[in-house]
Amino acid sequence: MTTATKATSGSVLTDDMLARFEARAPEYDRENRFFQEDFDELKEAGYLQLTVPQEFGGAGLTLAEYARQARRLARHAPATALASNMHHYFVGVAADVHRSGDSTLDWMLEEAMAGEVFAAGHAESGNDITLLLSTTAAERVDGGYRITGRKSFGSLTPVWTRLGLHSMDTSDPQAPKIVHAFLPRDTEGVRIEETWDVLGMRATRSDDTILDGVFVPDRYIGRVVPAGAAGVDLFVLSIFAWALLSFGNIYYSIAERALEETVKNLQSKTSIALTRPMAYHPESQHHIAEMVMELDSILPHLESVAEDWSNGVDHGAVWPSKIVSAKYHAVEGSWRVVDRALDLAGGFGIFKRGSIERMFRDARLGRLHPANSALTHEFVAKTALGINPDEQPRWG
Repeated sequence: MTTATKATSGSVLTDDMLARFEARAPEYDRENRFFQEDFDELKEAGYLQLTVPQEFGGAGLTLAEYARQARRLARHAPATALASNMHHYFVGVAADVHRSGDSTLDWMLEEAMAGEVFAAGHAESGNDITLLLSTTAAERVDGGYRITGRKSFGSLTPVWTRLGLHSMDTSDPQAPKIVHAFLPRDTEGVRIEETWDVLGMRATRSDDTILDGVFVPDRYIGRVVPAGAAGVDLFVLSIFAWALLSFGNIYYSIAERALEETVKNLQSKTSIALTRPMAYHPESQHHIAEMVMELDSILPHLESVAEDWSNGVDHGAVWPSKIVSAKYHAVEGSWRVVDRALDLAGGFGIFKRGSIERMFRDARLGRLHPANSALTHEFVAKTALGINPDEQPRWG
């Protein structure tokens, strides 16, 4: 069966595959090693083509449909799900642009079917307004742009072949522009610096990428839009939707798994002061109830927003607010669930031989993904109040 044929089946994640991924996850984390074996299996199975429209040979999954697959994968191997999502959130964007009747990004869908691997190059030191502003410089030259800067947290460092990145052209200071480009890995001036030794999601292998005046031809320029919220067109908004809602689903799965593990452990955990397992302790029950109620509110929120996006519901200018709100709700609530799971595990929960310790470290990273708490609250509040998101506060 060819990769393209496999991809059209919709779900390619078999129970055997997921069991292998789960078995390898602690090893990847412990060794701070890229999930190469998982990646090879996913690629062979057609997972990287799930979001390519069927007319191009893929499975044609919408955002809502893909999010369910990412959730399933994340239950067993969160870092594998998170890193592979970096590919899908660009392919999914290209698919949505294509479905809108715009063919300018069809080349991305063709390249995805040909085996190219997309990764995200958005994170920059000193820039917490991801996508809308940039500390990476773009200079217009004949036939394309020259781009200089440093990108972090890209994921898929060992295997990406196309780095989706944004940079800023300030040649007109009164009208700066954001340049969205897709950089071939073999471009002269690209250098990888191994920096990835971090708290959680270690298998993503998200090293830094240094861009030293790299040339990106016009054919690999996805969009050039105004800086700030004024540049949020379908392409940019789709990146927010595919990235943030998928992040939310992945971190939700970690919390869901943490709840299941905690329930199982409490049914056998004992105390010298009790004649029955800790599951019968009123405070254990209180914590479990809080965890269940937290999770019960997250999934419907994520599903509702993703379904609206996939079905083309017109929320107009409220769309960015809805997207960042759902992501924020998911990662903050999921963190609270996993934090409680560690409380209930007790001292033995901190040993690396157990799964809760790794879930705890992985789950904490969700709150660091864009949009951060400050930007989320600003964006949601300004949208509700009818204030231009680009307007700066003035005191006095």
